[in-house]
Amino acid sequence: MIAVLAEEGQYPAVKEFFELFKTPWEFFHRNSRCSVLLCAAKQIPENSAKIVLVYEAQQNSFDRALGVQIRSRHSGAMVLLEENRIPIYGDCLTFGANEAGVLMHESSREPVVVTIASDRRTIVRIGFDLFKEIEYLLTHGQPPAHSAIPTLDLHVALLRRLILGHSISLVEIPPVPDGHSFIACLTHDMDHIGIRNHKFDHTVFGFLYRATLGSVLDVCCGKKNWRQMTINWFAVLKLPLIYLDLAADFWVQPDRYREIEKELNSTFFVIPKKGEPGLDLKGNRPPRRAASYDAAKYMDLIKKLQFGGNEIGLHGIDAWRDSTAGGEEQETICRLTGATETGVRMHWLFFSEKSPALLEAAGFSYDSTVGYNQTIGYRAGTTQVYKPMTATKLLELPLHVMDTALFYPNYMNLTPDEAQEAVRPLIENATRFGGVLTVNWHDRSVAPERLWDMSYAQLLEQVRIGGACFLTANRTVSWFRKRRAVVFEQDGDIVKIKIPGDKETHLPGLRMRQYHPDAKGGKYSDAPLTDGSKIHLDA
Repeated sequence: MIAVLAEEGQYPAVKEFFELFKTPWEFFHRNSRCSVLLCAAKQIPENSAKIVLVYEAQQNSFDRALGVQIRSRHSGAMVLLEENRIPIYGDCLTFGANEAGVLMHESSREPVVVTIASDRRTIVRIGFDLFKEIEYLLTHGQPPAHSAIPTLDLHVALLRRLILGHSISLVEIPPVPDGHSFIACLTHDMDHIGIRNHKFDHTVFGFLYRATLGSVLDVCCGKKNWRQMTINWFAVLKLPLIYLDLAADFWVQPDRYREIEKELNSTFFVIPKKGEPGLDLKGNRPPRRAASYDAAKYMDLIKKLQFGGNEIGLHGIDAWRDSTAGGEEQETICRLTGATETGVRMHWLFFSEKSPALLEAAGFSYDSTVGYNQTIGYRAGTTQVYKPMTATKLLELPLHVMDTALFYPNYMNLTPDEAQEAVRPLIENATRFGGVLTVNWHDRSVAPERLWDMSYAQLLEQVRIGGACFLTANRTVSWFRKRRAVVFEQDGDIVKIKIPGDKETHLPGLRMRQYHPDAKGGKYSDAPLTDGSKIHLDA
């Protein structure tokens, strides 16, 4: 059992951290019987722990008492956990110890972790404030420069390693669906349902350029082949027939997605209202943000998608800043789909620190906005669904991979082969840490002029090979709610695991992971988790 001593203001971050690192723990109290004390407070209290982990970014009384020498202090730092780089967004201390240490400051190579051993217990001093880091990640998120680093998951990995490295056993409910390596969530933002809705606007003019001269340039730089250029040129010639309703609209592509995804199901985020741009971060109303379609006129398409097992969510306009507007937008989508509630992803990924509370007040079951427009990776530093700091029930399904980020000239501007290589580390991280890989491939991205369909198919194949379980956004969030609902009850050295509420048999099962520590940091065995499972742990 892990006991945690922290300042009261850090309690929300502590609780959320241990929902992500799902292992038995409790807040420290006088009668705590724990093998590990995680201390993020100003003093180390009397305790019976075998190992005390002290996370603190300031020199304190226990440093002086224990003779811990502070070598340097950094405001923001990059530290190394073997080959893994971990950004520290608050203050970070290094220590004057001769040992190499499990964690080092990248540039100075000075230790960020120091161990003080005695006959009674071992104290491990870590030179940053863990829960301030967690709060920062789940509130502000990482800058694009660190997007490739699953920082929060590495904090979990470091804590786990520190515990196992001192021969203390550990049980965990990993974020891994039973029988699979991770969850893959396929989503599509419906920004443009049909080119027929666009006449003499920036969207059509952009299409004409990119399908003609742009296609030639793309062939020259390896982003498209001759066949794709020809398809785009024919699409331009076909455009008048589409406007005259004499040809099918090539931007309405649900069948192409069904062909690529085969038996898999996706989540389609639909904009509720035509011609409404909403307000941006500066209070302006950018005209280009407004949709040119009215969702109510595409009932047949929505029903077809639902009949195929897909989920329909809201691609919100003002919900991120106004709970009343959010409620109205959700009501529109629910009226079209027959659902009682829905999830949301904001158009253009508009978001603020207040958004989770506003979306929760509007009644959304989840949000999937936290990601990057300009790159791919981990804005919140994690592969897991999590609860934002300002929410009480709403969960966030983080967005990891977006097609426009990969291919837009103003963003990563990759060729198909380069995009495949760029996504590979994210799939490897999902296999390593579990959690979910959330992908957004826009509605028109498998059609002329983008023709990113083969890249999407290659991505799905990579994910399949990685051992993913494919779930819609709602089912992904439901699986994580199921995991979060697991309760540990300790009686002496026996831990009983309970799964309260409905068992939700339509979702993949959970795993129970027991670590068997050794000198290299521990091995583990997995077993399917059932209600009432019992396991023996150190006290």
